[in-house]
Amino acid sequence: MATISLMAPHVILASASPARHALLRRSGITPEIIVSGIDEETPELLALRPKELAYELALRKASAINPKRSDGFIIGCDSVFELDGVAYGKPGTPEVAKERLHQMSGRTGTLHTGHALINIANGKVERALTSTDVTIVDMSAAEIAAYIATGEPLQVAGSFTIDSLGGPLVASIHGDPSNVEGLSLPTLRELFARHGLGWETFLTRPAERAV
Repeated sequence: MATISLMAPHVILASASPARHALLRRSGITPEIIVSGIDEETPELLALRPKELAYELALRKASAINPKRSDGFIIGCDSVFELDGVAYGKPGTPEVAKERLHQMSGRTGTLHTGHALINIANGKVERALTSTDVTIVDMSAAEIAAYIATGEPLQVAGSFTIDSLGGPLVASIHGDPSNVEGLSLPTLRELFARHGLGWETFLTRPAERAV
């Protein structure tokens, strides 16, 4: 499929997630951050299955953005961790995080991430869901308490991260590792391709690397 242009387009990320922002920057995209601020806990949404919830919220987040320009793309993402058919979003409080981490300890769940990519110029929407199985180590009570005390698990889906303090608590993953960080880069590449934009468009500068 022919690409639209070799000039990288303007990209808006409809998320406040530092992990998603950093992931995009490391991959050649420097997005504008605009947070959608949608209500993620309506009765309609809470009635959905975990993977359906992630898929729907990604679209709602992207669609809620009112860009100040008439070109470029909007990325909407949402991640939901599923264990025993139950959706684990952001715990919000230490008490909820403690309960969830004890339930997850030594077990395997699935991290679902919904992706929506909107072409601002024509309104076309491309969507996808990516799921990755994640096995958590058998955590001690002391590890769980210390991890919660850092504050990190309170504002992330599933109460854990793989790219920060929670990394050592992840025993293994089956699937795309970037999906566990917040968005699947291969999936995003595919969505841009559906819009006629090849990933080479973003490979225009040296990669950012941690020191």
